Amino acid sequence: MTGTDVVDATGAGRPSGGDPQEDGAAGADTDLLRKPRWRDRMGTTLDVIRANPTGRVALKVVVGLAGLMVVAVGALLIPLPGPGWLIVLGGLGIWAIEFSWARRLLTFTRRNLRLWTRWVGRQSWTVRIAIGIFGMIFVSAVVWASVWLSFDVNLVTEVLNRL
Repeated sequence: MTGTDVVDATGAGRPSGGDPQEDGAAGADTDLLRKPRWRDRMGTTLDVIRANPTGRVALKVVVGLAGLMVVAVGALLIPLPGPGWLIVLGGLGIWAIEFSWARRLLTFTRRNLRLWTRWVGRQSWTVRIAIGIFGMIFVSAVVWASVWLSFDVNLVTEVLNRL
């Protein structure tokens, strides 16, 4: 490297055009496209663990069990109001660290969720309200069924008796 070369954010040298503003703009673009440093460190750490056969098996077991626990908690919370599906997707993200099938499933889920969100966003207010009402009815039915099957309490009759 000569004195006129500039080291960009990836560490590779490139000739300087002599215009500091031009070099700064190119560096800013590269910085925006770069992964955060913690992801680089995480990737390096995972590569070091995977380099050892015992570490590779241990990593798969730990990631598998951690993902299973998070998915199980999320699945238990799905019928309840709250972030059940978000927790399941978090567990799927943990599995995606080590398992290609989980990475493909997570990519498929993200793509279809974005398509659904865009489709709903293009609909009229009446369609959006109908989707919201249908969603609330569905969640209410799931909560009613889970309480009835779990605790043998019929929420409809309980509410009607109190009125």
